Amino acid sequence: AMSKSAVKISSDLLSNPLCEQEPSFLEMVTAFDTAMKRMDSFNQEKVNMGLAEEGGTRVFSSVFPSLNMAVKRREQTLQDYKRLQSKVEKYEEKERTGPVLAKLHQ
Repeated sequence: AMSKSAVKISSDLLSNPLCEQEPSFLEMVTAFDTAMKRMDSFNQEKVNMGLAEEGGTRVFSSVFPSLNMAVKRREQTLQDYKRLQSKVEKYEEKERTGPVLAKLHQ
């Protein structure tokens, strides 16, 4: 709906009398109109392919398996970070003795 609105706005701008008076404005509005029509066409293709719906990521994950692996690695790293951060917080709360400081440094 948003890209349809952008196409409508660009079409309305093209019919503006200022476009007839100012060639540079006409050129700019024409470029804008072309871009909005391309964007609308691209969005329509996505909708037709079902990528705009939930599950569209499955299509991309099969096309880009390395991206899927990177997401999994990031999730694993994030879990590791959270686990280690909680350990650090636990050691920071304890009394600062030699073994605690060594583990905290580690």
